[in-house]
Amino acid sequence: MLFAIGGMGCLLATPAFAAEAPKHLAPEATLILQIVLLILVGRLIGEIMTRMGQPSVMGQLLGGILLGPSVLGMFLPNLQHQLFPPSGDQKAMIQAVAEFGVILLLLLTGMETDLKLVRRVGRAALSVAVAGISVPFIAGVAFGNFMPATLLPDPAHRLVSSLFLGTALAISSVKIVAMVVRDMNFMRRNIGQVIVASAVMEDTIGWIIIAIIFSLAHQGAVDLPAIAESIVGTGLFLFVSLTVGRMVVYKLIRWTNDYLRSEAAVISVILLITCAMALITYFIGVQTVLGAFVAGVLIGESPFLTKHIDQQLRGLILGLFAPVFFGMAGLTSDLSALAQPDLLALTLGLIALASLGKFTGAFIGATIGGLSRAEALALGCSMNARGSTEVIIATIGLSMGLLTQSLFTMIVATAVVTTLAMPPMLRAALRRLPITAEEEERLKREEFEAKGFVANLERLLIAVDESANGRFASRLAGLVAGVRGIPASVLHVGMDTRAHRHSRKDNASAEAAVRASAAKTAKAEEAEQKIRPTTVEVTTLEKHQATGAAVAFEAQRGYDFLIIGVDEPVGASGEFCPEVEGAAGGFDGPMAVVVGRGQHVADPGGSGLRILLPVTGSSASRRGAEVAVTIARADKISITALYVATSTTEAQSRYKRWGPVSPAPPEEEAILKDVVELADRYHIPVRTVIRADIAPHLAIQNEALKGGYDLIVMGVSRRPGSALLFGKTASKTLARGKVSMVLVSS
Repeated sequence: MLFAIGGMGCLLATPAFAAEAPKHLAPEATLILQIVLLILVGRLIGEIMTRMGQPSVMGQLLGGILLGPSVLGMFLPNLQHQLFPPSGDQKAMIQAVAEFGVILLLLLTGMETDLKLVRRVGRAALSVAVAGISVPFIAGVAFGNFMPATLLPDPAHRLVSSLFLGTALAISSVKIVAMVVRDMNFMRRNIGQVIVASAVMEDTIGWIIIAIIFSLAHQGAVDLPAIAESIVGTGLFLFVSLTVGRMVVYKLIRWTNDYLRSEAAVISVILLITCAMALITYFIGVQTVLGAFVAGVLIGESPFLTKHIDQQLRGLILGLFAPVFFGMAGLTSDLSALAQPDLLALTLGLIALASLGKFTGAFIGATIGGLSRAEALALGCSMNARGSTEVIIATIGLSMGLLTQSLFTMIVATAVVTTLAMPPMLRAALRRLPITAEEEERLKREEFEAKGFVANLERLLIAVDESANGRFASRLAGLVAGVRGIPASVLHVGMDTRAHRHSRKDNASAEAAVRASAAKTAKAEEAEQKIRPTTVEVTTLEKHQATGAAVAFEAQRGYDFLIIGVDEPVGASGEFCPEVEGAAGGFDGPMAVVVGRGQHVADPGGSGLRILLPVTGSSASRRGAEVAVTIARADKISITALYVATSTTEAQSRYKRWGPVSPAPPEEEAILKDVVELADRYHIPVRTVIRADIAPHLAIQNEALKGGYDLIVMGVSRRPGSALLFGKTASKTLARGKVSMVLVSS
């Protein structure tokens, strides 16, 4: 890294390069060179900052300062002007890239805004946000009213510049705050959630205020009708966006994901939505940044925004546009101006005022919100980072003529100092906060879920026909989907297209089964976790190909779990029917094959389930256990975990008890203990049974009949070969069993 920096410095210092190269470069080549320098220097310094425990975005800003008049311009002014002309078409080209970067950065900020988190800790976060914005805002406006007229672009419009300065000091950077909280492993702690939620609310309120002030700036003076028009326009835009707009964005992303085959189609639609909403806010007289931010909020809440798509979009923004934008912000700053004693004194005063105002406001808000003194201290420290957000605001203000170059430099300096000071202060404050018993329990559960299977599912594909088994499979799929509000798509198989068009009533039964059972699970989750129930989005897909081809086609749309339920799925000897074979053959990921029997065929939507869970200790068995526990959570029904030992004593073969397994052999104890802990996480009663000296499939069948169980959930591993095989135990249990089964394949 140091070699790269040194090599770049030698290159820039070369007389031939400094004197000749830029002069002979075409405009597009100069643009490429500018982007290369901003990305390279920003990334290298960002890496250094990251290793020092600071935000990498500060490295990109400092990289721009190094390439700008503050450093490079001081030692090699001709080269600096040739590489980055202060005006003209060449500057307009790189500035256009940076301006579009603002839109994309606001999109990313909105996508990272967790409104559910805000609702969860509403009272404390609201009081911190309101007080945390009000106090520094008032302080900033007061500073603006008393600062020298030479710092104002137009002394006659001092109020507008003062309002803008107050807003710049009042806002916090969600990115920086979240980064430090996450780095300290406090993201899921109560205080961590309040900190991040407060930053989110401050960010949201701040952008609304900025939009109104920018609208006011267009008027050039305080015009009450104009202010009222801006407030009404902003409120109407937010209302329509968060109601009708939410639905439109969701449907656009879903339709694109499901029907367009071209590469990166969803990313293109996301960019189109962002630009469209930015233009809408522009035409109603509000700054484009508000439209981009709200677009990000709506896009981030879309259930079809998979991790893969999110990573691609994030890579584009952070890899290209962020270094260019923050680098250009650093280039625009001329820190050499701070050599003037008067300007340096004003800058230090502004930094002190911003820090004291933010700390005081957040501390007061936390106290009003019912937090302890130590927690209020942590809130006061956390909100002081302005980071990228203040730089974005300052850049927009400079482009609109609301700031002079000197005032812009002062604000950038404030952003740099407060951002670099916040992480060590917050880390020190958070270390003093002990964890409560309630927090410890919740954190253990969330850490447990982060490594799990069901908790990380993003989208279900349900391949069913109109049989009773298809409806039973739909019912079970809804129980799985309802826990996390996982979007589900029902693909109807086992009929041709013409028949499908004439069976809307039958088709609707599968979707109804999914929705009904999902709502049941969501309601149970609401009662246990004290959160709002999550609605499961269910989509109907028409099959126009053979089952295998239809599943393979849909599998490309980002599904990570397939549930299959068709009529007579298993033959007399345990082999699967062609429909199941075809569906499984078209899907590479985890799947579940549902085999309904007995009352589940006579009454697929019947109440109650008694679950038997054979376990082996394998990863496939663990997935089966997670699915079994998820199914049980809606009705809080008990589960019996059955382990078949290869060899054990007669006394152990009769071993049967409730709760933890002891004094079973260590291996068996560990396997059953894992299942007990999994069930205990969700308050599901679990019974453990060990059998020995008997074939596994016979042990499963005997226990199912003896205990009156009506559903066996078994984790299995798919065997290689053209036929769908899950091993001898699964095949023999399927062939001779009389109980419904769910085979969960890894």
